[in-house]
Amino acid sequence: MKQLIIAIVKPLVSDPDAIKITTVQDAHFLNFNLTVAPNDVGRVIGKHGRVAQAIRTVVYSVRIDGPSKVRLNIVDD
Repeated sequence: MKQLIIAIVKPLVSDPDAIKITTVQDAHFLNFNLTVAPNDVGRVIGKHGRVAQAIRTVVYSVRIDGPSKVRLNIVDD
């Protein structure tokens, strides 16, 4: 799943080395927290969140084992 997110986000950003993904498991969700360089956050989110929604649509369509659902969070530091 991490490789899928990186493959989608890498062409969108100007600093691909700053991409970091952390995974946090809670009761109902498997959270993937995406962090990019501060000047690339707008590129990943897009106008009115359209790019972020498209990324989430692709990521959420991938089936994982277990009862947990996948959630992608874009972290803005």
